[in-house]
Amino acid sequence: MKIVKADTHELKEKAFAIRKEVFVIEQKVDTRDEFDEFEEISKHFVALNDQDEPIGAARWRQTEKGVKLERFAVKANMRSNKVGSALVQTVLEDIQKQLGAGVHLYLHAQLPAVGLYEKFGFEKKGDQFSECDILHYYMHRLS
Repeated sequence: MKIVKADTHELKEKAFAIRKEVFVIEQKVDTRDEFDEFEEISKHFVALNDQDEPIGAARWRQTEKGVKLERFAVKANMRSNKVGSALVQTVLEDIQKQLGAGVHLYLHAQLPAVGLYEKFGFEKKGDQFSECDILHYYMHRLS
């Protein structure tokens, strides 16, 4: 497995295919909610297997609140294979390289993913909330 920046049309389409499979098809998120106005300004990543087939995706972007980590998705048959951890680690390293230390990082974690983000130092803040009919926690840390 390797994780690369989705900085070409082909790689971005592979990342989008994972997001469509996980969020739109599996979790029934409306396509208009999944693919938004921030696609062009976000930094996209895609996890690829040994045959260069997409198995995971993620993105990050700068906001007025700091840096938001978003759209972490892993194919169902690849979960618990450390793909999610590798995506988080790669995204955190990219943010550190681009923006340095001391930057406020935050995300909206689906409940099953809270433990993953806690391993990387993210802490829950506030109560559970629903986004696209899926329960989440706001989580944050510094880079």
